[in-house]
Amino acid sequence: MFGALAGALLLSAAVLFFATSDLVLTLAYTLGLAVLLGGIFIFERTQADPETEADASMDWSVTFAAIEGEGDNTAVAITDRANRLVCANSAFTDGFGIGSSPPSLPLERPELEAMTRLARQAWRDGSGELEELPTPSTTEAWKVSVTRAGRADDHLIWRFVKLAGDIGDTIEDLDLSGPFGQMLSRAGIETAITRADGVVRSVSSGFAERAAGDGSATLAGQDFVSFLRSDDRDRIFFSREGRGGTPQTLVDVPLLDPSQVRTASPDANATLMLLIDSGVGVGGGWEGSAQAGVAQLEALLAQLPLGLAMTDRDGRFLFGNEAFLRSVDREGKGLPAFPTDLVVREDKAALSDAVRRYGRGPATSGDIPVRLVSQPDETVSLGLAGVRGLGEAAVLLSLTDSSEEAQLKRQVAQATKMQAVGQLAGGVAHDFNNVLTAIIGTCDLMLLRHTPGDSDYDDIQQIRANSNRAASLTRQLLAFSRQQTLRPEILQLPDVVSEVGPLIKRLLGEKITYFVQHDRNLGAVRADPQQLEQVIMNLAVNARDAIQSNGRGGGRISLLTRSLKATEVLKLGSEVLPPADYTVLIVQDTGGGIPAEVLPKLFEPFFTTKEQGKGTGLGLSTAYGIVKQSGGFLFADNVADQNGKQVGARFTVYFPVHRGEAPKRREAPAPVSSEWSAGGRILLVEDEDMVRAVAERALARAGYDVTACPGGEDGLEAITDGGEFDLVVSDVVMPGMDGPAMVREIRSRIPDMPVLFMSGYAEEQLRKDIDIPDMHFIAKPFSVASIGDKVSSVMHAAKSEKVSS
Repeated sequence: MFGALAGALLLSAAVLFFATSDLVLTLAYTLGLAVLLGGIFIFERTQADPETEADASMDWSVTFAAIEGEGDNTAVAITDRANRLVCANSAFTDGFGIGSSPPSLPLERPELEAMTRLARQAWRDGSGELEELPTPSTTEAWKVSVTRAGRADDHLIWRFVKLAGDIGDTIEDLDLSGPFGQMLSRAGIETAITRADGVVRSVSSGFAERAAGDGSATLAGQDFVSFLRSDDRDRIFFSREGRGGTPQTLVDVPLLDPSQVRTASPDANATLMLLIDSGVGVGGGWEGSAQAGVAQLEALLAQLPLGLAMTDRDGRFLFGNEAFLRSVDREGKGLPAFPTDLVVREDKAALSDAVRRYGRGPATSGDIPVRLVSQPDETVSLGLAGVRGLGEAAVLLSLTDSSEEAQLKRQVAQATKMQAVGQLAGGVAHDFNNVLTAIIGTCDLMLLRHTPGDSDYDDIQQIRANSNRAASLTRQLLAFSRQQTLRPEILQLPDVVSEVGPLIKRLLGEKITYFVQHDRNLGAVRADPQQLEQVIMNLAVNARDAIQSNGRGGGRISLLTRSLKATEVLKLGSEVLPPADYTVLIVQDTGGGIPAEVLPKLFEPFFTTKEQGKGTGLGLSTAYGIVKQSGGFLFADNVADQNGKQVGARFTVYFPVHRGEAPKRREAPAPVSSEWSAGGRILLVEDEDMVRAVAERALARAGYDVTACPGGEDGLEAITDGGEFDLVVSDVVMPGMDGPAMVREIRSRIPDMPVLFMSGYAEEQLRKDIDIPDMHFIAKPFSVASIGDKVSSVMHAAKSEKVSS
């Protein structure tokens, strides 16, 4: 810019000289303009660049440099008003990951609720503290403190201080630095515990002395193999001892009891490394010393909770601890002559070759999958390691029962698949509810202009009826995904069974006997009666189809209720059913039972054994979703006769007994007076155009003054611009600012503003997530009449409260 001004200055001076031919005047003119431009240039240079200042104010690099120096034991994170992570040090990202921010960390539900309460306390009081926060994904615990900071108090500074000690450590009893490790070192066995990735967790003092020259060194966090080397004959030595060191035999023992697979933390997947001097047993009578070394090793292996055994070079068993005998189902019987006697015929040759190879070759280790005679249908992993310098002992066998791990993997995969399909079903049902709301509402508005007898009246009624059928399908999808809107009541199961009994009898026909029996003193349960009726109907229809497909023509369906005390639950030994008092519903048939290959897939969505066109595969999965969302448990098994033959299937539903008020019928809502049924200003916020249009027309016909907005930002702007409203009717999930965020901003300005939320998701879940007091809810899809009645009742309640206060 200044170059152009300088050019203009020279041009104007030239024009002035040619016009006046006065050199003095031209120089004075040029000098004056040059001084003026120089002053402007200096003034511009001295002014601060506002954009640079803004950028500098938002530069977090200085903050990061400050909190990075807190150390490895202190994780620091900074979040804004929206709980978004704006800055964190390396200790935080290493401990919790970069994809999460406080208080929404990857924690279990109780810890997550504690973090949420801590955040609220900090925003309210300026600071807060949590003495101990255990994290399920690691073996660490943290002390958490949070402080509100910033120029506008719009940020939270979180500090997580790592507490000493481990949580849930599965190998905490193996103290290698104490007498246990010293005893092994005196026997010529150096020990270390490593994680699955080969990083050292702890070592004995003898290992630290030979590996690092300092018996007090922990060596934790370093790579295990960095302390060892091998020669051209694959012999292993300590790197620090060089060529003059003693060759070592490396034996790795997995430190995970198969019974702890379900509860052990990921960090518990560790390995005990035994480095045995090749000279163990030499001197003072080789044979006697070798036998002494074997005795010491046997004493060590006998104390470990893992299945361990030793064989000689010919593959004969020398020793097996109690855990090994239990793993192969030989407890009290002793070991057979050879390991091949423990496996099925197809695996004998492979196991015999492996034992011979590890017994006569170099000291290496590995594993081989085998099937035991006691468990021919499950594959287990048998570890093998060559042993040297212990007399006849040549191979160390370790047995890891992987059946529970494989079953756990299948269950996790199934749960993940069910969760993904459930989320998909819930999202589809939510979007479909918006479409149905528009269709049903439009039909209602059209029916107001048509009377029975019109040519279009029957067609409109047919559209509305089909839309209601579609709405019932979406309720099934939400039930399957456990996201349907429940209206639970305190009720007795026999009352619900008697209500649905006549309909079941009509569905079963004359050839199938329907038998009902109830226990005395049944506890009340808390459930949605309509959804519970759907569960009973689904189970009864499934039992009827099983009897009809059996080809016998007739059969019997029994519907029983039982009372189950907490002491009886403990006797069942179930890993899924927690001890409590239950009211049990049993639906049993004589249809021949459920095939073993079908039983694990029974509650999967869209899985059916019926012919094409006769089943959707959603009946049992829907029943399962309703029961689980109601806090109950649903199991399926087969019923056998005295000869062990399957004669039918049994579905058992456990509902926890409700402790509290006695069951009572739901009272009909009091009629709303006509003086409250119309009039008032309503702010309607809905991002779906068709739903917003239907709701606006329905409320306008009811006499309300409606201001419709397509999003949360527009709704908040309508309030900010001075709009006065008697009620806010808003959708929950919207792009940009959602309904709850908008309502919180409105309540900060107008604390007593009544709010009515619309959504196709579950009401109870939304109330937990939204956490806004004095809010009302209407489920989608709704009719023109239902939204009008709901708005009228909400405004009636709000005005009555104002009058009473």
